[in-house]
Amino acid sequence: MSRRSGSPRGFRSLLEYIGSELDFETDFYNDAYLDRRITARIRRTDSDDYRAYERLLKRDGDEAEALMDSLSINVTGFFRNPEAWERLRDVLRELTTDHRTVRVWSAPCADGREPYSLAMLARDDAQIDERRLDILATDINPDILAEARAGVYETSQTTDIEAELEPLSDVSPYIDRDGDTFTVRDSIREMVSFEQHDLIRGDPQGEFDLMLCRNFLIYIDSSFKEPIFETISESLRSGGYLMIGMTETIPNQCRGTFESVDKQRRIYTRV
Repeated sequence: MSRRSGSPRGFRSLLEYIGSELDFETDFYNDAYLDRRITARIRRTDSDDYRAYERLLKRDGDEAEALMDSLSINVTGFFRNPEAWERLRDVLRELTTDHRTVRVWSAPCADGREPYSLAMLARDDAQIDERRLDILATDINPDILAEARAGVYETSQTTDIEAELEPLSDVSPYIDRDGDTFTVRDSIREMVSFEQHDLIRGDPQGEFDLMLCRNFLIYIDSSFKEPIFETISESLRSGGYLMIGMTETIPNQCRGTFESVDKQRRIYTRV
């Protein structure tokens, strides 16, 4: 816990309030992640410590909403870790050579940049048959899903959209640009279906050929990683591909279910 934000007891009290009154399952997430996000809101609101911030939450619905938005994991980007996407290009080429629909699941999809990256990569590569791709993108947060469906992104001090799109040979067929505003064209948005889904407590989503679950597991408490991987494995067909974040690993209990295809880039198949 952050010493400047108060005592461990104050932190626990705040988590209990968030869980019981704001209906956010704090037990699923590791304490370091929760503390970083909560402490940022404490500083933003000039609250003295955890207890003062808890009192603020009880009287200020707008701040409760702001905290829920902050706790939702929505850190993403177009073609995050470009070298991993180059390896994923080979996977998509292989999958779309068969004369069938290739089902892909991006979860959690945050603001949509990951599934849109998939769609644009497929359109940009002549060896990938994008007509065969059926892309599902899910997230637990309905507000972030609305942003994802809109497909409008802005360059800011912390986000350089133009730099994110550099892996594409030419962005103009996929993106409309107006100054610092980048809008995904309808032809790309129509390739992606968005649905609300809780990856921790939700049911498997059928048999997919490829699943992307990147940069989510690092925030999750270790006791909940095994159930997530059970959902993932039950959602992948035999031989289906899984891609996780570059700093993430398969839990020991689940390593018999997945075989490494490219360990460095965290690509596996379900065995």
